[in-house]
Amino acid sequence: MQIDLKQPILKKNDDMAAELRARFAENHVFVLDLLASPGSGKTSTILATIDALRDEFNIAVIEGDIASSVDAEKIKRQGTSAVQINTGGACHLESDMIRRAVDVLDLERLDLIIVENVGNLVCPTDFDLGENAKVMILSVPEGDDKPLKYPGVFQVSDAIVLNKVDTMPVFDFDEAAFRDEVHRLNPAAPIFPISATKGDGVEAWATWLAERIRQVQ
Repeated sequence: MQIDLKQPILKKNDDMAAELRARFAENHVFVLDLLASPGSGKTSTILATIDALRDEFNIAVIEGDIASSVDAEKIKRQGTSAVQINTGGACHLESDMIRRAVDVLDLERLDLIIVENVGNLVCPTDFDLGENAKVMILSVPEGDDKPLKYPGVFQVSDAIVLNKVDTMPVFDFDEAAFRDEVHRLNPAAPIFPISATKGDGVEAWATWLAERIRQVQ
């Protein structure tokens, strides 16, 4: 006998995600789920994105980490509301965690919620959070072979942010091979090369995101 525990877990998660999605739509809030591995520059990308969009949109951030509130404090110091979720060991966020975080936010005043998922290229791909879009961040130092090793996260992403492109001369990163493999896995996903800490390429990424936020307003 084989007992499949995954399906009941995902069913419960998906039911809650559907409720969240309806709640976000009712309040005209766009929710972005950011997926990436540790060290890819998720938080620096969020900070750069907030800087680019804050004049037009009201933004809040939900930070997912196994432990600590370091990233949430960085966001708050920039003047943006942030809610910290510590999973206590779980390798991904789930919709019930998002519901509890959303309950402390004023959705009527928000246009965009950015969810920084737990640093992981596998588990978060299976869990719907009620988001409007999933976006994958890969940094150049991680290597151009990640689409080959972790195809699932690239397949579910609506866009790919290639971060730390200013380090390209230092690392053996084949950008053409990376783009070819991403487009083979997900032909519709645009790729945005950026340097979050320097600001290079952020405008194009922010413009793409802003267009989608406006569609739900």
